[in-house]
Amino acid sequence: MEEYIRILSNVENLNNNSNKSNLNKEKNNKILDEYSRVIIKASQVVSPSVVRIENITNISDYNHNSNQNNEILMGSGSGFIFTPDGFILTNSHVVNNANKLKVKMQNGRIFDAYLIGDDPETDIAVIRINGPNLNTAQLGNSNNIFVGQLVVAIGNPYGFDYTVTAGVISALGRSLRSKTGRLIDNVIQTDAALNPGNSGGPLINSHGEVIGVNSAMIQNAQGICFAIAINTAKFIAMQLIQYGRVKRSFIGIAGQNIKLNRRSVYYHKLNTETALLVITVEKNSPAQKADIRSGDIIIGFNTETISGIDDLQKKLTDEFLNKEATITYLRNGRKYSVTVKPEELK
Repeated sequence: MEEYIRILSNVENLNNNSNKSNLNKEKNNKILDEYSRVIIKASQVVSPSVVRIENITNISDYNHNSNQNNEILMGSGSGFIFTPDGFILTNSHVVNNANKLKVKMQNGRIFDAYLIGDDPETDIAVIRINGPNLNTAQLGNSNNIFVGQLVVAIGNPYGFDYTVTAGVISALGRSLRSKTGRLIDNVIQTDAALNPGNSGGPLINSHGEVIGVNSAMIQNAQGICFAIAINTAKFIAMQLIQYGRVKRSFIGIAGQNIKLNRRSVYYHKLNTETALLVITVEKNSPAQKADIRSGDIIIGFNTETISGIDDLQKKLTDEFLNKEATITYLRNGRKYSVTVKPEELK
């Protein structure tokens, strides 16, 4: 009898342990399922608007043999439709130097596309297709995102169409150097895996809103990828649709960043220890008209400090086109201020 009771007790303990294990599994599955549901729902909402973009070049420019097919695929990338009438956001480097653009949708439809405009300075481009019943992505607000937030990337890496990867926002406010050398501000860093072919695809939040345009990754690094903030992309897209280009101003100088000597900083009561040394001045440029010369050290633009070339580039937007601005600079140890009227950068 005692042996029977002992066996029943052991069985009961095993059942209790089994029940606890099942409860833990159910709890874990519930957490996993919630995470999965968020990603599944967000990707299902946005995927129909994501497209594969093919950059096609006509090699007849280099080879005059008319007996062969002169069109070759130079590369492919991603993009997403953001208006019902077929405007598509992507990266500038995806569509660069294309003779022809083709767009393939998730449902298999293929369209010829044409370039509206591209901006290598921010690596953003807008192309357009003409077609009925187009699915569009909802654009979010990249000012309302946080480090650690769940994000999903959708694109076509290495030809594997409509690949979904997930991760978090790793950092905000990063700066990324474009191919033209200009600094792109407010870049989003994420660990959602990106590979060649993801460029131009959407980075979305858990609600299926696009918060960034996937743009770059660090070669040989793991989990260090970047997206252009959607607020930047929206501004650039608006300019490209309206003007076919982004209006920026220039004053006509080339320069380099330098470190100021302590004596100059102390004597002129400057709040910067670096500045922009003018190397060359373009002929008939706004800078030349204002008598800015090679060797001058620019330290201010209107009331703001200039600590280097990136600072000056940030100020030279369309806001100052053909409007007077004040440049403060050092020449031979003395401080001067002149009025300059920036012109449009062609």
